[in-house]
Amino acid sequence: MTDIADKKDDHDKTITVVVNGTAHQVPKNHDLTYAEVVTYFDPTYPQHPQTVYSVTYTRGEKPKEGTLAPGGSVKAKDEMEFHVIPTSES
Repeated sequence: MTDIADKKDDHDKTITVVVNGTAHQVPKNHDLTYAEVVTYFDPTYPQHPQTVYSVTYTRGEKPKEGTLAPGGSVKAKDEMEFHVIPTSES
């Protein structure tokens, strides 16, 4: 393959991230936002954004683990794990 074809193939690939034990496919090299991760956990989140969630992750790039705050994002890595817990309503 040519370099251009290799780049296109790499761009078309997906990886698996796990949110509270459920696997989800996302594009490789994608920055996952707080809202995306919470929506994987609670598909009704876009209709109820007043609910606040605690989002932590492990198996990430750098940093390997951390907290994802509202409005934040993190580079997705294959087999990355997210833990989402409802904390309150704002």
